[in-house]
Amino acid sequence: MTNPRRDLLKIRVELIGISPPVWREILVPARYSFWDLHVAIQDAMGWLDYHLHEYRFGGPSREDALLIGIPSDEMWDDSPEVQPGWDIPVIDFLPESGDRAEYEYDFGDGWIHEITLLGVEPREKGQRYPKCVAGKRACPPEDCGGVHGYQSLLDILFDPSHPEHESMRQWIPKGWGPELFKPENVRFDNPLKRWEKAFSDEDS
Repeated sequence: MTNPRRDLLKIRVELIGISPPVWREILVPARYSFWDLHVAIQDAMGWLDYHLHEYRFGGPSREDALLIGIPSDEMWDDSPEVQPGWDIPVIDFLPESGDRAEYEYDFGDGWIHEITLLGVEPREKGQRYPKCVAGKRACPPEDCGGVHGYQSLLDILFDPSHPEHESMRQWIPKGWGPELFKPENVRFDNPLKRWEKAFSDEDS
């Protein structure tokens, strides 16, 4: 049985629809909530947490799925209910190796990630967690238009003769490149501080 205080969850995060794939493997404390995991996914992938997110479990459509994320105070009568991620432990829904969930970030661009529990591991003495242990390729820049927009961006960047080539080179983040990623360079934020910042800003 998983011990929330002592064990780690090894989780693979893969961005769907991009080839070659953009993926990460991260170790997070087994006590993590879905909000905590959200922050770890954002930091490991390289997203900037500018937009809403949501986990989905089961069901052929969003209306039929169980949703975990940030509940809205402005729900319509026919809107599916969203459970608050900070109240729900990850191991309640991903208890066994191979269990999967869908995680969407930025409902405009529609970045879908497949989340897979690879296994449970003991903590190593002297190590800090969460930790990114593997991965390939940089995640797309924020607000680049989803999968199709990202492919268009790459086509422009790889074609110096394209009329938008120079403007796109100036628009992408400094130092960004589609193949540039090193797990050891990932830095993780404190989930509680991220929560306080997100919701204190919302209230101000």
